Amino acid sequence: MDEPERAPALPVIQKFLTLYRYLRSYSRQTQDFGVRGREFATLRYLHEAAPCTIGQVQEYIYISASAASEMLSRLENAGYVERKRCKKDQRVVYVDLTPEGHRLAEETPLGGIPLLRERIKTLPPERLAVLDEAFSELLQLMEIETQ
Repeated sequence: MDEPERAPALPVIQKFLTLYRYLRSYSRQTQDFGVRGREFATLRYLHEAAPCTIGQVQEYIYISASAASEMLSRLENAGYVERKRCKKDQRVVYVDLTPEGHRLAEETPLGGIPLLRERIKTLPPERLAVLDEAFSELLQLMEIETQ
């Protein structure tokens, strides 16, 4: 492919790489606070919606049940979350923030995926449809299968 054919694609690739680098950088920043990016997103979610079931956390973060359980165990061992069984149905486990978890969720700068989750909710449906189509095309171009 010669230079004139590649020129229109360069700004798209540059924007994608800027986004990718930003997300990696933000993830490193949250590690300075002692949590990983996904863990911080979980803390923010629980700060807004707790108490939640493990299944709700799993769905929100978009990870497997085992990965959610492992992540919540790390957060529990760090003293940021606690699990409690439902009194009506002992099979149901709720997750909530501890006071230290609330403090961390409030003090860590909002950015990365947690910021995207906050801001994307404010977009009108037609803009969301455009983004959905663009991301679907990117996933297809990169041969990434979705569920």
